[in-house]
Amino acid sequence: METSYVLKIPDKKFQDFHLLFCGYGVCEPLHHFGPAVRPNYIIHFVLSGKGYYYVGEEKYTIGKGQGFLILPDVLTRYEADEKEPWTYIWIGFDGTHSMEHLRNIGLGADKLFFQSSRLIELEEVVMDMLQYKKLDVRDEYRIQSLLYLFFSLIANSSSDFYKEETSKENDYITKSIEFIQTHYNEKIKVTDIAHYVSLINRSYLTTLFRKRTGVSIQQYLAQFRLTRAVELLALTDLSIEQIAESCGYSDPLVFSKAFKREKGVSPTKYRERERLEGMNTREKREGLR
Repeated sequence: METSYVLKIPDKKFQDFHLLFCGYGVCEPLHHFGPAVRPNYIIHFVLSGKGYYYVGEEKYTIGKGQGFLILPDVLTRYEADEKEPWTYIWIGFDGTHSMEHLRNIGLGADKLFFQSSRLIELEEVVMDMLQYKKLDVRDEYRIQSLLYLFFSLIANSSSDFYKEETSKENDYITKSIEFIQTHYNEKIKVTDIAHYVSLINRSYLTTLFRKRTGVSIQQYLAQFRLTRAVELLALTDLSIEQIAESCGYSDPLVFSKAFKREKGVSPTKYRERERLEGMNTREKREGLR
């Protein structure tokens, strides 16, 4: 069990880089989350105690003053230690420039960990975020500034307390993910990715990718396409056919079946539900003013 305080941001004013949610959690022994695949980026930072972070088949011990990054569409799990359960803060974020901002502070697919001595300051930033329950325009800009402040505090943090596999293997995975995220709207194959990362042995890349991410290359590609489809359904007026094509599906029917299998509803129903929830959220916020 976890005692937590969470803020969720209903609107996404800043599309290139924006906060989705944040929280503060005090965990009981062995409390865990996952295995799960997230549609967005999340950073956890440990204030006290320790726990374990699982990425694919790898297990990492994370303690006080250390943090870890969860990437979208990657299978992960994390668990509090039995004797010294952790207390941590977290932020969830997304946007077209998210990976660029992560690289700027030394994080990414090949750098999932960091450590910092600025525990009090990082905690204060998240606690400041949690104060905002009713968001007007000024608050939304304030939240955005706090997101940048959080990143600035870990910008000079050391990210080498875990040497993850070898630099060459890291490079293969990083480049594979970059290729998928750039060409997901095209008809790409594993051979295309292997060629891009300069690997002749396609089977080796397939095995390495699953080991490091917990999913196959095909599964990651499918999940990434559907994640982008969700964004287009929520944020644009593109037709289902246009969204299917934009996400690499030549047949809208195949896209609709894949979407319903993953989300439980058709793309049309999902869009209707998202817009209805958006209207209800705005009405509630107006009623609070």
